[in-house]
Amino acid sequence: MAMEIERHGGGADEDFFPAVSNSPETKKSNVNRLLLLSLNVFLLVVGSTGSPLILRIYFIHGGNRKWFSAALQTAGFPILLVPLAISFLSRRRQGQGCRFSSSASAKLKVILITPRLFFYSSILGLITGTDNFFYSYGVSYLPVSTSSLIISTQLGFTAVFAFLIVGHKFTAESINAVIILTFGAVVLGVHANGDRPEGESKGKYYIGFVMTLVAALVYGIVLPLVELLYAKAKQEITYTVVMEIQLILGLFATLVCVAGMLLNNDFQAIGKEAKEFGLGKTKYYLVVVFTAVTTQIFFLGAVGTINYTSAMFGGIIMSLSITFTEVLAVFFFHEKFDGEKGVALALSLWGSASYFYGEYKTTQKSKTNAMEVRRLRSSVLVSSQAVDEDDG
Repeated sequence: MAMEIERHGGGADEDFFPAVSNSPETKKSNVNRLLLLSLNVFLLVVGSTGSPLILRIYFIHGGNRKWFSAALQTAGFPILLVPLAISFLSRRRQGQGCRFSSSASAKLKVILITPRLFFYSSILGLITGTDNFFYSYGVSYLPVSTSSLIISTQLGFTAVFAFLIVGHKFTAESINAVIILTFGAVVLGVHANGDRPEGESKGKYYIGFVMTLVAALVYGIVLPLVELLYAKAKQEITYTVVMEIQLILGLFATLVCVAGMLLNNDFQAIGKEAKEFGLGKTKYYLVVVFTAVTTQIFFLGAVGTINYTSAMFGGIIMSLSITFTEVLAVFFFHEKFDGEKGVALALSLWGSASYFYGEYKTTQKSKTNAMEVRRLRSSVLVSSQAVDEDDG
């Protein structure tokens, strides 16, 4: 049964367009929210477009360490220490002017996240680390264009689990979007063998297909769990807290993959793999660094987007980013783009457009209802004033 959730702090409800209000405070809040939402959507698009391409470079030119490539997807988490340090210095400067207030003591804290939130973030990190391995295993055997289209099925999984976990309300358009995107993946799967990389066995290709689909399923569960985490946090979810959550998530996801690397002797193999890399040793390490950076951008954009909207909206943005990934994969890797992929891509765009149209209609209806409520309140107020004047 779906859980009824209540937001605490910085989260937003399912409508991602600002609510209608004439007060200056609300207008300022709406502007700030839109700016932060736009920033996170940008990060999500850049990360979800760039990371599959860079990771594919690793596998094309001789990289074959699955746990190592999985670890790279979250190993960039220390980057977040820089904006977190800047945030702390800013809070400390603001708090020095009012030392004895409760808000000042909160601002002077180095770490804002509560132990409860730390615990649940670490659990999500362990799940994410496992999911990273599924994804790395899958994309090592698949062209980028194929793996990206399979990952688009994540929206369908996200929709189902968002309904079960956080009680996300479906519209006709969102149901239509899920069906269309799922059908697109089926079209791709039926004719999947046609774009098998040269020299790769059918068995490995289909294992890659299944593992990528499993990765989409698991991350389709993670997104609603992140939304539930915000809803049940029992503390204000500022953007600093969002970054702290991602830092913890990245740390524990990386620990899972490091454990896998130890069991698989990946650390001993990295030096040899770098020497034998098709593009050279220097570019090997550049690929490693950029993989870590772009995937960290992706994860930060994902958790930030969910905070300001919903898991479903984050899933839609990821699915929409497939368009850019498809074009870039054909351009950079000269991958085949046959009729089946064209149909799957068209269905992906159609499904995404359907979802956005449904959200737009819902938001417009909410705005109309809000304006009607204010109009009725004004009428009641005027009537009561008129009655008071008559009594006087």
